[in-house]
Amino acid sequence: MTATITKFRKDLFGMADLALKGEPVEFVYRGVVFKVTPEKKLSKLDKLVGQQVVAEGIDLEQASKELFAGMEAEWLKDWSEL
Repeated sequence: MTATITKFRKDLFGMADLALKGEPVEFVYRGVVFKVTPEKKLSKLDKLVGQQVVAEGIDLEQASKELFAGMEAEWLKDWSEL
């Protein structure tokens, strides 16, 4: 993206965010083109955003106990058939 120095100044933080994302950012001042690039490029892993995995309000300990009790009942049933 190429912008004038005035537009670049008005949206400095937006332009910096674009450069961080890897998009080319340039501005023109007195006929000279300046390129803005981050000193250190972010890796793909640095760009990851955490997501909630477990639904709110779920008691994992109780769910684990229930799951284990169900599995144990099935094992006992299978073992009794041997």
